Amino acid sequence: MTEQAGGSPRRPSPAASAAAGFLRMFTVIRPEETAKALLLALNSFLIIFGYYQIKAVREGLLLAAHPASVKSYLAIPQAFLLIFVIKAFSRVSSKVPRHVLIAWVSLFAASNLLVFILLHAAGVSVAVIGLAFFIWIGMYNLLIPAQFWGFANDLYDEAQGKRIFPLIALGASLGGVAGPIVARQLIPHLGSYGMMAVTAALLGPAVWLTWRIHALDLREHRRLTGEKTPAQAAPLQAKGGFRLIFTSRYLLLIALMMGLYNFINALGEYMFSALQQEVALRELATAAGGGMDLQKYIGVAFAGYQSLGNTIGLLIQLFLVSRIFRWVGVAGALLFLPVIALGGYGYAAFGASLLLLKWIKSVENGTDYSLMKTTRSALFLVTSREEKYKAQAAIETFFVRGGDTLCAAAVWLGTGALAFSIRGFAALNAAAVIIWIGLCLLIIKEYKRVKAAREAARIPATDGPSE
Repeated sequence: MTEQAGGSPRRPSPAASAAAGFLRMFTVIRPEETAKALLLALNSFLIIFGYYQIKAVREGLLLAAHPASVKSYLAIPQAFLLIFVIKAFSRVSSKVPRHVLIAWVSLFAASNLLVFILLHAAGVSVAVIGLAFFIWIGMYNLLIPAQFWGFANDLYDEAQGKRIFPLIALGASLGGVAGPIVARQLIPHLGSYGMMAVTAALLGPAVWLTWRIHALDLREHRRLTGEKTPAQAAPLQAKGGFRLIFTSRYLLLIALMMGLYNFINALGEYMFSALQQEVALRELATAAGGGMDLQKYIGVAFAGYQSLGNTIGLLIQLFLVSRIFRWVGVAGALLFLPVIALGGYGYAAFGASLLLLKWIKSVENGTDYSLMKTTRSALFLVTSREEKYKAQAAIETFFVRGGDTLCAAAVWLGTGALAFSIRGFAALNAAAVIIWIGLCLLIIKEYKRVKAAREAARIPATDGPSE
């Protein structure tokens, strides 16, 4: 039961109790927490489902006119542009409340998708649109989820977040499974630009849900504390995201880990894309291509690949994430993905077919979308509000693309001067994973230190800096 401001108990509804009973199969949740948590899960579903309507499209647009190595090189302009995007995000977040911030960013993204549709209608070539869209979506797919998880972190304290985040992330996992399935059916009929319109339309309900959740949270906070204007309704303090990171050892370690992991992930994606493009060209030269052009063939192939990874991620999210959090905690959960990646790339270093690499990447991506995403979001439960929004957004965008930029350099050297085969790139990834494990161990140590310092000072997890 919840407590009202005066201390009297407020009995949850029978529907809330029944929902909580069902959800306990997947995580620990109380009846009074179900409404907000389920709305957040639905919000995360819409964001990820919408993203997957255009994720496969980006591959078709780019690889239909450019070699797979271009994917790696485009991380450089993405990282450069993200410097300005994060600075703008930090400034806006210091001027407007959280729900207005999320609405503005989301609706601006929807308008960008409409611009791409208009460029196509104006006759701009697919080679140009493919490059521009790949750069744009590389920022969109990081910033939109990052601001969502900053919002989720702002709604819960550390103890609640460890219990409820697996349920919220389950919505994202379901979106990741349903998204590619639907996209695979729609792409042949709607084409690349019709899929962009679908994603733009889905951002509207996602914004409405954010406002609904924000209002529900403020109502609960006022009932429990009696405050008329809770801090959650105010804009953030003026300190920028990059400054927050470089003045906190804990945040800097998380940033370095994310950069290195994305280097590993992006290099694995390059390996798979190169093999997929090679197979596509070979099969399209025969009857095996099914009469599709290269753009649609690759789009359908990637939708299937993404669907496999997301199905694995859904199973992990349903049956393992909450239990892993209870068994080893948030910090211990960090080590699962690097151990899996070390085994996969270590095996691929001895030889990798398209099918083998598809399964290696699918297991890696499935673990990333479920356990790793939930874990790295939960790392911010012990940080300040400014760090939840601004620092998390900077880490999940700029530092992630920084890892992609390092991958671009590795691909350029590996395909040129070093003449690496797929096995050579796999061996490089295996070596990088060992460093990744070392960073995870340092983060675990810092996480425990920050958490202990807060508990000793009796400072709520949503107040004050982490350093």
